Amino acid sequence: MPWAAMARMAGRRLLVAVPVLLAVTFGVFAIAAASPFDPVKAYAGTGGLTASEQTLDQLRANLGVDQPLVARWWDWLTAALHGDFGTSLVMRQPVGQVIGERLGWSVLLAATAFLLAIVLGTTLGVLAARRPGGWLDRGVTSLAYGLEAAPPFWLGLLAVWFFALKLDVLPAGGLTDTGSTVVSAGQVATHLVLPACVLAVSQLPWFVLYVRQGVGDALEEDPVRGARARGIAERTVLLGHALRSGLLPVLTLIGSRVPELITGALLVETVFSWPGIAAATVEAATSVDFALLAALTALATAAVLLGNLVADLLYGLADPRVGFDG
Repeated sequence: MPWAAMARMAGRRLLVAVPVLLAVTFGVFAIAAASPFDPVKAYAGTGGLTASEQTLDQLRANLGVDQPLVARWWDWLTAALHGDFGTSLVMRQPVGQVIGERLGWSVLLAATAFLLAIVLGTTLGVLAARRPGGWLDRGVTSLAYGLEAAPPFWLGLLAVWFFALKLDVLPAGGLTDTGSTVVSAGQVATHLVLPACVLAVSQLPWFVLYVRQGVGDALEEDPVRGARARGIAERTVLLGHALRSGLLPVLTLIGSRVPELITGALLVETVFSWPGIAAATVEAATSVDFALLAALTALATAAVLLGNLVADLLYGLADPRVGFDG
């Protein structure tokens, strides 16, 4: 049973993740401290334009932003280890509450888009690999390279113009219909279609190209040729032999795509006014909100590390020759 080996791998990765998260959060505080933006003036809003320097200094002391960099980071870290991530200066809420209200919607969008990208990318990649150099292969490959060069926000704006404004078949953004006070599953599903599809399309090229290459190489291997020579049906050869071998590189791709998925999700959320963490991230960055910035960056880093771990575990399960020694 591989469970013990999987647990050992997860334990080793956890030990590595601790110093990585410490370095990342400290880096956030260091970069924010070097920023020319003043978090106190952002906190004070328009009142900060007319406030005296003495008043601003007192406000800095009250908010704790007058302390040295290391002291601010250490205070935040020790509190975070006890479940207190501090208070967001720009949102005027506890950081945990800010993230908790928005994280679920971001996860829903990213997970739906990622699943769509995997399913559609695998399907198109397999179809393209069946006839290398054929019209379908050339068309799918050209489409993949074209989409690879298209920024997610441009795809989002194009989708809004065509499906929401020109055809008027899908809402342009938001979570619910205008004027609605109830968040229903039907409205959420309808409003999720455009942003999820746009985010999926932005992730699609890599899956298409990896699957096409992997399945194409697998079809040239001796075991697959032998299966064909024995008269096994082409469908069985493709799905039962070539696809399994060709999907192995895709498993590693899943983990490596998490950073771009997060970045793409932030852009797509902004275009479609999706109530995820994008707005909070932008506000935290422009207002130098130390506590919220550190928490969001640590969360994104943890997601990347977890994605890589899951990809390696899946690869080890799919190919026993690899094992779980990473």
